[in-house]
Amino acid sequence: MRSYIVDTAALRSNLENLKTRAGDAVFWTVLKGNGYGLGLLPMAEICRSCGIDHFAVTEVSDAAALRQLDAAAQILVLQPTCDSRELEMLLSSDAIATVSSLQDAEALAEAAEKLGKKPAVHIKIDTGMGRYGFTPSELDTILKLYANENFTVTGIYTHLHSAFCNEAASRAQASAFQSVVNAVRQAGFDPGMAHLCNSCGLLRWPEYRMDGVRVGSAILGRLSIPGNFGLSRIGVCEAAVQELRTLLKGSTTGYGTGWKAKRDTQIAVFPVGYFHGFGATMGDDLFRLRDNLRRILSALKSILRGKALYVTVNGRRCRVVGHIGMLHTAVDVTGLDCKVGDIAQFDINPLLLKGTDVIFR
Repeated sequence: MRSYIVDTAALRSNLENLKTRAGDAVFWTVLKGNGYGLGLLPMAEICRSCGIDHFAVTEVSDAAALRQLDAAAQILVLQPTCDSRELEMLLSSDAIATVSSLQDAEALAEAAEKLGKKPAVHIKIDTGMGRYGFTPSELDTILKLYANENFTVTGIYTHLHSAFCNEAASRAQASAFQSVVNAVRQAGFDPGMAHLCNSCGLLRWPEYRMDGVRVGSAILGRLSIPGNFGLSRIGVCEAAVQELRTLLKGSTTGYGTGWKAKRDTQIAVFPVGYFHGFGATMGDDLFRLRDNLRRILSALKSILRGKALYVTVNGRRCRVVGHIGMLHTAVDVTGLDCKVGDIAQFDINPLLLKGTDVIFR
């Protein structure tokens, strides 16, 4: 047995906490990545029950699914597209499109004219993320979009790339973005809803809430900054003991014999492994000198602190032994009263979750 249990009371509490922090700013719930791994529609239903009616997604198909759930919701598709089939789906769903290049604008205008629609769009400004958007120097092009007769610009936004780690860079981004918003207004256009705060931005610098905020990971209570801000982690993986066995002193477990018993040890085996997200990590994808040095320093700290992975079995933290397998994990339960079928809790980031049923309680 293996399930990921979502505490709906904690989820609702997190939403109310974050809505309060947003103040008068429009609260966009970001449900990218299949609702951060927990299910797009179940997450959206809970958000709706908390009075939230603005959603942001990356996939056009997600916008179409949300529209079936809620006919009146505001749905912003954060990822721009030039694909004619996606644009037709976006327009049919009455979603708000993101425009971040002239190619996006031309493709959207052509599709809108073909279907006889005049969609709402938000313009993406690139203040340093470097993936999508017009740079502040492209002001003339941005102003032409406001004058485009094939769609209506109802918003403008940017994305903070280092809100979790670099205050100076984030403030510079906010300043650059504000200069674009001011220039649009000075040119005689209503810039529409201006928004730049993501989860970390809202929590660290509420003064940048502007007209709206886009909140995603904070809803899960999983933050990449110190402190919990009154938020709770909302989910945990539960799995049953699949097998109990005693390994004699000197025995090994797992691939590579990375662990050897220093005494006779009782082992519980669980049907959870790195395939399901346990022990998996994100973020080790930069290889500059400082990134490599940071990883080396982190490894040294782990050695000095005796860092280990733990699982909670019958209320006690029990250490994982040996390599985590693709589909199984071994845990030292020596001295603990447990039996096959007893339930343990595994901390897994839902973004890494696979092959596991999600249950809302």
